[in-house]
Amino acid sequence: MTDRYASFANSGPGRAILKRLGLPTPPHLRRFRPEEPLLPGPVLVAGEGRLGPAIRDALEGCEVVEKADAPVGAIVFDATSVTDSSRLRALYDTFHPYARSLLPSGRLVVLGTPPDAYSWPGPARRGRAGEPGHGAGPSPLAGIREAVAQRALEGFVRSAGKEFGRGSTAQLVYVAPSGEDAIGSTLQFLLSGRSAYVSGQVIRVGPARLPAPAVPPLDAKVALVTGAARGIGAAIAQVLARDGAHVVCLDMPASGEALADVANSVGGTALQLDLTAADAPDRLAEFVETRHGGVDVVVHNAGITRDKTLGRMAPDTWDAVIEVNLVSQERVTEILLARDLIPSGGRIICVSSVSGIAGNRGQTNYATSKAGVIGLVQALAPALREREVTVNAVAPGFIETTMTAAMPVLVRQAGRRLNSLGQGGLPVDVAETVAWLAAPDSAGVTGNVVRVCGQSLLGA
Repeated sequence: MTDRYASFANSGPGRAILKRLGLPTPPHLRRFRPEEPLLPGPVLVAGEGRLGPAIRDALEGCEVVEKADAPVGAIVFDATSVTDSSRLRALYDTFHPYARSLLPSGRLVVLGTPPDAYSWPGPARRGRAGEPGHGAGPSPLAGIREAVAQRALEGFVRSAGKEFGRGSTAQLVYVAPSGEDAIGSTLQFLLSGRSAYVSGQVIRVGPARLPAPAVPPLDAKVALVTGAARGIGAAIAQVLARDGAHVVCLDMPASGEALADVANSVGGTALQLDLTAADAPDRLAEFVETRHGGVDVVVHNAGITRDKTLGRMAPDTWDAVIEVNLVSQERVTEILLARDLIPSGGRIICVSSVSGIAGNRGQTNYATSKAGVIGLVQALAPALREREVTVNAVAPGFIETTMTAAMPVLVRQAGRRLNSLGQGGLPVDVAETVAWLAAPDSAGVTGNVVRVCGQSLLGA
């Protein structure tokens, strides 16, 4: 649905009128176009941590500078050398000079070490005078100080994402020890137009065995997308197909015509199936095994809303939302894993919601289901690490779909404006985030919940 306010605000007369009235102007967002470079300007790389070589490898082909007299397209800061709070000044020194000169839709990316990578070492042994070890050994607080400083990076990034404006985004990437070589996919996604509606996020990258690169990245892969007949699901199918995947598009039999249109447009396969049916997981497993021998990427997108306050909600309304949004994901995932239909290098991507993080009035059923999806991801990720299968969630905020178009006008406008980017997202913004997580070179990204919400100002 068209955002008429944003369209007016970005017109010549509209921009002038809104400026006089003191009203905000939603910025034009830079989105991915295959003919355009990764960034519209040079990348300033700063910091002297352990990630320097990996950052430069990931930025191959980009103009990389260490100082700039003109506006830059992105600032990438390696904060792994910030080992105590006094060194946080490096954030100010790096970003302050560019607070007013970052190019529109610029990117801020800070990379650090996960705070939980540090542990209390116990008191240093201090022998009696004259014995070895007397007065020696590191301070028992050294690791604690470094963990504190690294945790502080989150507050900086989330605030910077709300300050730089003009469509800019800010992210924090925690890179585990030995995960240096796995940052390329994540860094390129966050710097590109594919992350237009992702801001203020904390992403964790761990060590991983990376496959040989393929062009396109999902070449010869099979992807399953549930709820693919329209909206976000259709956009996911289109982007995964663009990246080379054969897409199995699944939706309810009642959506058969729309589903066939999507499957035909992406050169995929349509599968009509009610995921809440008792035999649905078996039928789905048999289909992908018989037709494709398995499935490399599973995107659990199917979902419904049945909004009512709890006091007015009928029991079947509660049950329907939990069954579609959460139970079906559990059942399908369980059978695909039990039958070894998701191979090593597989990807499971679950669509949650910011409602599952912040809650929402009138959505106790929906928020419960979407919080459960996050729980599924966080429980599965460590369990599947040995299989080399990653599990992540995307949590959309206000996305312009037929569902949000049906909202009351004031609620719809509030949803659009209450984020750092001042506008609703598009289905393609969710799809691009899914495609990043689905890529083979995202093998080090697992157990994450990435909000696609323009950095919502409420609860997320």
